[in-house]
Amino acid sequence: MRILKQIGLFSAATICLAAFAAQADVRELKWNELKPSDWEAPAVRDPIFYEQNPDLQVQTELDAPVVPELDGLKVKIPGYVVQLEGDDRRITEFLLVPYFGACIHVPPPPPNQIIHVTFPEGVPYPVTYDAVWVTGTITVEHRDSDLALVGYQMEADAVISYF
Repeated sequence: MRILKQIGLFSAATICLAAFAAQADVRELKWNELKPSDWEAPAVRDPIFYEQNPDLQVQTELDAPVVPELDGLKVKIPGYVVQLEGDDRRITEFLLVPYFGACIHVPPPPPNQIIHVTFPEGVPYPVTYDAVWVTGTITVEHRDSDLALVGYQMEADAVISYF
C-alpha cells in the first residue's frame, strides 16, 4: 500500500512538472512587443472625436512594421475581442486588439497591433465582453479582413477571461 501511495505521489508530481514545463514554453507578450522598439503607434483619440469626424475613422499606418522573430512562438497575450465568426453561444474567429472599442468605436489600430485569431472550440459569447487572455502559436502574416488589415495570425489553444 505504501508503494502505491508513493507511485501515486510520483505520478501526480510528474503531471504537475509536465504542466509547468508546458507553461514555461509559453512567452507572455505585451502589445508593445508586436512592434519594433523604434516605431511609435499613433495616438488613440476619444470616441467622441471620431463621432464628430467620421471621415477620420480609418485605419492608418498600413505599412506598420511587424516583428519577424515572433513567428512560430507559443505566446499568451491579453486583449479585447472583436467578433468575426461564431453563433449565439460561441465565437470561433475574432480580432484581438489592445484596447476596448478598437475597430468598432474608434479606427482600427495599425496592423502590427491586431491579431487575427481562430479558435475552433469557440469562446463562450459572454466571455467576449471583457478582456481575455489568448494562448496559442503566433505567425507573422498580413491578412485583410472586413474591418482591418492585420499583421499577425494566431491559432488559439485557449481563450480565458482576463479577470
